[in-house]
Amino acid sequence: MHQRRKAREVALQVLYAIDVLHIDAKEAITLFWNNFQATEDSRKFSTLLIEGAWDNRDQIDDLIRSCSENWSLERMSRVDRNILRMAVYELLYCPTIPPKVTLNEAIDIGKMYGSENSGSFINGILDAVYLKLYTESTKQDVNGSNNS
Repeated sequence: MHQRRKAREVALQVLYAIDVLHIDAKEAITLFWNNFQATEDSRKFSTLLIEGAWDNRDQIDDLIRSCSENWSLERMSRVDRNILRMAVYELLYCPTIPPKVTLNEAIDIGKMYGSENSGSFINGILDAVYLKLYTESTKQDVNGSNNS
């Protein structure tokens, strides 16, 4: 699991760079790996998170916006915003990763790299995102089983 944590930290750094520098995701990934080393598994997982979060950011950002009362996405710190993007990507597209792991990792990374309030801020939004996704999933399951 330590490799996955490192991969998430790398993903945050690259997503932050993309957000600040307005460069292509593949270019940012290449720049990062030209200067740093990691295991092949860490590289693959971080690349999955970076490309997935960035390529799906419109859908992800809409979901974050719908769950963040009184906070526009643009007002969020870049660190918090990109941790949220990465975590929401995992919740939506990585079904083999338990949601609890995704939430805990995002909160811990927020505490390490964000402000003193980042952990609780990220926790609140991700709890709302997870609840919304779980509620929608449960409704679909119930509706699907009623039609059988």
